[in-house]
Amino acid sequence: MGDNKQFKRALISAACTMAFAAVGSAHAANWLMLQGTEDPASASRAEVWGFIQGKYEKDFSDANSTGGYVPPKLIGPDLDGQDGFNINRARIGVRGTGFPIDSKINYFALLEMGNNGITAGRGAFARLTDASITLNHIPGARIRAGLFKTPGSEEALQAIHVFDYINFTEGANILLNERQPNKSYTPCPAASATTPVCNGASGNVGPYTEAQLQGGAKFDTNPSPVGAFRDVGVQVFDAFDVGNEWEVSYAAMIGNGNGIEFSNSDGEYDKYLYVSAEKSLDGGRGGRAHGLKFFGWGQWGTRLLDITNDSTANLKSYDRNRAGVGVKYLKKPFRVTAEYVKADGMIFEGPDKTNWYFTGPANGNGADAKAYSWYVEGGWYIPNTKFELDARFDTLTRNDGRPDQHQFDKWTLGVQYHFNPKTRVTVNYEIRDFECNSGAAVCNNVNANLKGVDNRVGVQLTAIF
Repeated sequence: MGDNKQFKRALISAACTMAFAAVGSAHAANWLMLQGTEDPASASRAEVWGFIQGKYEKDFSDANSTGGYVPPKLIGPDLDGQDGFNINRARIGVRGTGFPIDSKINYFALLEMGNNGITAGRGAFARLTDASITLNHIPGARIRAGLFKTPGSEEALQAIHVFDYINFTEGANILLNERQPNKSYTPCPAASATTPVCNGASGNVGPYTEAQLQGGAKFDTNPSPVGAFRDVGVQVFDAFDVGNEWEVSYAAMIGNGNGIEFSNSDGEYDKYLYVSAEKSLDGGRGGRAHGLKFFGWGQWGTRLLDITNDSTANLKSYDRNRAGVGVKYLKKPFRVTAEYVKADGMIFEGPDKTNWYFTGPANGNGADAKAYSWYVEGGWYIPNTKFELDARFDTLTRNDGRPDQHQFDKWTLGVQYHFNPKTRVTVNYEIRDFECNSGAAVCNNVNANLKGVDNRVGVQLTAIF
């Protein structure tokens, strides 16, 4: 009952206070087609493209009673301070067709050189995030193979350089942007002058004081990069004009289930399904028209994980399932999106638990926990100006029904100024309320660290080339 009331209040508030905008960088887009295909009549053999995003963020959170900090009070990806500048993304890619040899074959490749969860602390200056080939020979069943974004959540599937906010929702960050588990449980010693860094540990680390962070203490102890909403595999997909300005799309994929890494660590495969239906509102086609889109998706897989704190590797297979539904409306000057996500198994225990850590048997653990999240967002492109106003409410309930159940609520208020269709500055102010809310005793320790989580401001400059 409380969740329904909360949803209604947020939805009504959003409808009354937010305006919804379409701008040069925001589209009601068919991301399956935009990212996976090229127009054989106009595509070049090799088109070089990319984008750079630089940002400044400041977190106003307070330390706990002993001066310790946990990740929601620090700025990522390094999690060692509360403010700073960063080049969070710097990507360059090439895409095109096999024309004139075979215009029915196209490719897409992208390299990340920014400082983020893909590269930071992983011993890699740059990492390949996309490398795929699409075969367009079978009517109604295009085949895409390689490394690419999996069909799923609108927030995750859309191109990041046209994303209207600086940070993801809490649901996308924790439930969808996967952290790969360590293969054996490794406890982490407390940071000290002699052992300031804990690399590759499974157990909880921190909270850390400012002095410990400056001395090299690390929160992110997982040696693997984030999944970045991607996988290596094969996808069958296409889009169909079904009349009356409606376009129906589908995708079915099978992948390794290991994110942007190329291995298949458990010998099993993840399955992905996606379907959408979009009504064009201006008669346009090609994925960039104004429209009303409904979509649904599901992902099913397993992961190997050792959660026993002993000297023996006790790997066990756990399900990792995700599903969601949503709607997006876009017609200048209005935009609105809403999406609901359900997660079963392999719930990343952050940001109160600071890395890939699962709580003890007395409280249950994230390996077999459940969670759900939803968001509603919108914007208004102020007519005859280059300004856009954005607002979003998102909420995540993690470890649903467990003694350590968490709820993370966040409002994001934003302004964008578009210098031109390829360059813009984004300013976001986040209002956050994070707590362990089950009422169980375990929440006392959790909330001792979450108390003091406060607001955050960010400025990001995006340039596309």
